[in-house]
Amino acid sequence: MRIITLITDFGHSDAYVGIMKGVILSIAPHVVIVDLCHQVPPQDVRVGAFTLYQSVPFFLPDAVHVVVVDPGVGSERPALAVRTDHGMFVAPDNGVLGFVLASTGVQEAVSLTNPDYRLPAVSNTFHGRDVFAPAAAYLVNDVPMAQMGSPAANLVALSVPQPEIISSQRMIGHVIHNDRFGNLVLDVTADHLGGQATFELAGHIIDRLSRTFADGEPGELVAYVGSTYHHVEIAIRNGNAAQALGVDVGTPVLIRREVM
Repeated sequence: MRIITLITDFGHSDAYVGIMKGVILSIAPHVVIVDLCHQVPPQDVRVGAFTLYQSVPFFLPDAVHVVVVDPGVGSERPALAVRTDHGMFVAPDNGVLGFVLASTGVQEAVSLTNPDYRLPAVSNTFHGRDVFAPAAAYLVNDVPMAQMGSPAANLVALSVPQPEIISSQRMIGHVIHNDRFGNLVLDVTADHLGGQATFELAGHIIDRLSRTFADGEPGELVAYVGSTYHHVEIAIRNGNAAQALGVDVGTPVLIRREVM
């Protein structure tokens, strides 16, 4: 049984997500559809890219991941199907695949131009229904990707932040994601730290790397290694760090490493 995952900014107050599922199931009735997230902030390509990045490792490599965060819908931006070692992806060519493609090689990529693998009438505003959903369904039906369109190259990249190494003891990291709890995911991983460290952001200092939220008192700032590829996160126990600190994506974090 094959899997198609869905990430969109459609929300749940309209029928858009359900319509996409109807299209998929009319072409591939055997497929399992997994809703990863439909609450991506409207038109926020970077959040869509991060959501995909944190999800892909937990699916088999024959899964098809559909990402529809598409502020350029109806424009000349290509619609893509991409094959990698970690799965297949169907999405607009606007950078929403950027985090994933930065960590794996592209085996094959096509622009979805063959009308045989779209709905008969393609609207200017709902390519999730008319282009991306059918393409995903045909892929799980084992239609060759090369048959679905012309080869695509020079895919739109997304700037993937990296920590700035100042010295053996100091680096500057950056917030790359703010989740619904207000936890701040950094571009710094446990491998960058190599052990204990202190963290300074927005005038606040966290004097150690903790194991989990409960290592801090209620209302206390904590830093810990989170669940996404061992990225370091900063949170407030039982609170919202993003709101309390007034920070968001891009905020720098000064990190001092303990060198043994």
